[in-house]
Amino acid sequence: MAMMQDDGEQIGRFKVRSLMRELELVSKQPGSHAYKKVTVERPDIPNILNREFDVLAPDHVWCGDITYIWAQGKWQYLAVVLELFVRRVVGWALSGKPDADLVIKALDMAYEQRGRPQVLLFHSDQGSQYGSRSFRQRLWRYRMRQSMSRRGNCWDNAPMERVFRSLKTEWIPSMGYATVQQAQRDISYFLMCRYNWIRPHQFNGGLPPAQAEKKLNVVSGIS
Repeated sequence: MAMMQDDGEQIGRFKVRSLMRELELVSKQPGSHAYKKVTVERPDIPNILNREFDVLAPDHVWCGDITYIWAQGKWQYLAVVLELFVRRVVGWALSGKPDADLVIKALDMAYEQRGRPQVLLFHSDQGSQYGSRSFRQRLWRYRMRQSMSRRGNCWDNAPMERVFRSLKTEWIPSMGYATVQQAQRDISYFLMCRYNWIRPHQFNGGLPPAQAEKKLNVVSGIS
């Protein structure tokens, strides 16, 4: 409709609806995705972070979350790990299943990329994947403490919400991806290159996260 309006055609959504009905056309909409938030609080996993998003050093706090992407005619699920000090993406994984293996793969990538840091706090929402036995065992193996947002409160994990908002509004095609491979390549470029190294970030005074970290390392004498 927008393209026709740009060409000078006088058309609106009611006219489009009338024409579609006349031509017996039906719009195709993506089906509902399978990832659901849990509805029960996890008192055994406290909200240690408690919105204290300004941390004092790199690799002291990581955040994780899952979103969904339309690719190859169905929903794919994207798990991301964010290093909170400069808001740098340090791990991610894409899968057709929103299960514990997905978030473990993203965590494993972050753990290896960041040189296997110790004594770290990992914060997430109350998704069942993050509360699963296998994910909690992985955190224990990596000697990481776990923190969880309160149920239904997106502001408890606001930095992750901002990453996904940027990805979906600035980058992902409105109709999704033709193939999963295309989605993997494109999302990988956005997260690990554009978001980390090119896109200005207000939190870092306009510097991209990786550039801000590099500058801080030079100041502190870290090679």
